[in-house]
Amino acid sequence: MSKTAFPWAVLAAALSLPPAASAADPAPRLIGYDAAASTTQIALEQRFDQQVEQADYRGWLQQWSAAPNQVGAPHNLANAQDIQRKFQSYGWEARIEEYQVYWPAPRSVELELLAPIAYRARLSEPPLPADRTSAQTRDVLPPYVIYGGSGDVTADLVYVNYGLAEDYRLLAQQGVDVKGKIVIARYGKGWRGLKPRLAQEHGAVGTLIYSDPRDDGYFQDVAYPDGPARNEWSVQRGSVLNFARYPGDPLTPGRPSIAGTPRLSPEEAASVLRIPTVPISWGDARPLLAALGGPVAPESWRGALPLTYRIGGDGKVRLRLKVDNEAQTRTLYNVVATLAGSEYPDQWVVRGNHRDAWVMGAADPLSGTAALLAEAQAIGALARQGERPRRTLVYASWDGEEAGLLGSTEWVEQHADELRAKAVLYVNTDGNGRGFLEAGGSHGLQALVNQIAAQVRDPDSGVSVRQRWQAKAQLDALAGDAKPAVKEAAQRAERGQDLPLKALGSGSDYSPFLQHLGLPTLDLGYGGHGGGGGVYHSLYDSYDYFARFIDPQFQYLPLLAKTAGRAVLRTANAPILPQRFEDLATAIDGFARQLKQQADAQRTAAATEKRLAESGAYAAVRNPNRPLAAPASAPAVPPLDFGKLDTAITRLLESAKRLDQRIADQGPALPAGHRARINTAIQRLDQTLLTPEGLPGRQWYRNLIYAPGLATGYEVKTLPGIREALEDGRWDDLARYVDKTAAALDAYRAGLAGLEAELAR
Repeated sequence: MSKTAFPWAVLAAALSLPPAASAADPAPRLIGYDAAASTTQIALEQRFDQQVEQADYRGWLQQWSAAPNQVGAPHNLANAQDIQRKFQSYGWEARIEEYQVYWPAPRSVELELLAPIAYRARLSEPPLPADRTSAQTRDVLPPYVIYGGSGDVTADLVYVNYGLAEDYRLLAQQGVDVKGKIVIARYGKGWRGLKPRLAQEHGAVGTLIYSDPRDDGYFQDVAYPDGPARNEWSVQRGSVLNFARYPGDPLTPGRPSIAGTPRLSPEEAASVLRIPTVPISWGDARPLLAALGGPVAPESWRGALPLTYRIGGDGKVRLRLKVDNEAQTRTLYNVVATLAGSEYPDQWVVRGNHRDAWVMGAADPLSGTAALLAEAQAIGALARQGERPRRTLVYASWDGEEAGLLGSTEWVEQHADELRAKAVLYVNTDGNGRGFLEAGGSHGLQALVNQIAAQVRDPDSGVSVRQRWQAKAQLDALAGDAKPAVKEAAQRAERGQDLPLKALGSGSDYSPFLQHLGLPTLDLGYGGHGGGGGVYHSLYDSYDYFARFIDPQFQYLPLLAKTAGRAVLRTANAPILPQRFEDLATAIDGFARQLKQQADAQRTAAATEKRLAESGAYAAVRNPNRPLAAPASAPAVPPLDFGKLDTAITRLLESAKRLDQRIADQGPALPAGHRARINTAIQRLDQTLLTPEGLPGRQWYRNLIYAPGLATGYEVKTLPGIREALEDGRWDDLARYVDKTAAALDAYRAGLAGLEAELAR
């Protein structure tokens, strides 16, 4: 969408915002700073802005995305070496840290429809004249997913919609069993790795995942190269590693993949799937879906292909799927650059963005890499002018993220003790788009992000990023299906209050910092306008696509650098580390309220379904042309005791409010030695929210507040030990994790009490 396409004048009038030409919000006193220090810091950031605006975003992006960049590709290593040299030229100490990881690569992939007609799948993406790098063949990975199984299977085919748990429940009601069959699922709704994992758990022998044009193709927009949507032969590669168990090298869970580390066999690795899985285009999916018989798919299962969507499973289709993966070990190359702090060298602000891609990776991830490098260049220039940050900065270009957060996880596992002792913040970015700020992370950092958003200007609208964020929150709440959290955010925006951060699940390199080590974490980016989804993980994620459809004026890369760079610099220079504890306590209180509402809803739904089944309601309305059995009975939800959790949260809220006020009143003005003791205590606080034994069935995940869902992939589960026990009907585990979570909150509150006592000295 062009600058002039969005009706900002109408929007500003509707929401009583300043006109589009107004300046960004005036700068308040910064969190963690007194008035004088705030003025100094804001002046430094203005000089930083001038530097990042001059960076060579176009040149870097074109150079780095000129050839394939998956793990092991020569160009990926060349980019690592180039980025290392650039860091060094900016005055940083930069090194490459290597890890040896398990990397099964495809020797051959075949897909054939044998009956009722013959069709051999193309399984490739053709070159496009408008996309200059798409004609390359050297080092280009064929469409495949890593950490699926090898095999040669011939079987019937069943369409399973998005291939999620609710889809299998509906299949069971229709009497369709996928055991011994190949399933075909469409991308979307849930993380790709859930689709083959659930198929495997239900007895399927193979999985196909395709991109339906309803979700990211011509139903949404004009297809590439004429528009930004996914075209007929574009394929989404990716990983199906079961990272909800643990991310990183599947053969070294919890330990770094370096010499001397014991390794599992691939057969022992809980995160590696067993059945062959292949991603395909809608061009290859169309003849397969057209061949299906069996029941007509429910309306919500129907995509945008010109055919009748049917479920299959009636034995009329014979499909052969062959995947031959070669077990390999490949080297990861993390570029890690350090700029020592002038006053607190043993306190680290860590900043990362991954560098590896599935093919060229211009948008994902190299656009974010360009912003990261621009920050490093600007900070290096300021350091040469005498403005070295007070705390040490550690900037990282991660390798192996796409396969399962490999580079960041191995690095965190190797340096865990030092990070626990020194890291005060991790700031993550990934590929960047255009549009609205998308911010997630530890909720104690909510005020920091809102202040930053108020002081950077959105290039398309002319208002501050925060004003645009507030406007979107209010407009989103107008949707008829808006969730309570969306409506609550809109109310906060209308009152001028800080907008909440998104709770983080997984899907990028923040996960080991937040969920394994319990470190304060932010994930930042821009998106919502322009393209990107139509070429995601395909051959066509290219410089040409990025420059045409995502950020044609290259305005949002400097904006990302200004946003993430401020988070880094404000934390690095803050007299008192910039957390507001009440925001975390309030967020946890909200998570607990959601949890109790979910318990009530599950209890009511289970009782209602049981009553209707017993009364014969499902039999009474059954359509003989499309028979549907009653759903399997959900477990009854007994009375649940959240008393300890409620008490812990109430006490935490009281303590957090009191401490925030004391820090605002006196913290930044305290003597340096006193502040140092306070900052050391703050640095350790979030680690009290971990449990050493980890979450049920996955010890690697230790954070009792945030985790990716075991059954949802990227999507976050807040208060995960309790919530997942509720969803699974594990009532003993639920009671145990209520106690554990309450104890962790009490430990956090004790840390706040210690800080308050330190302030009173």
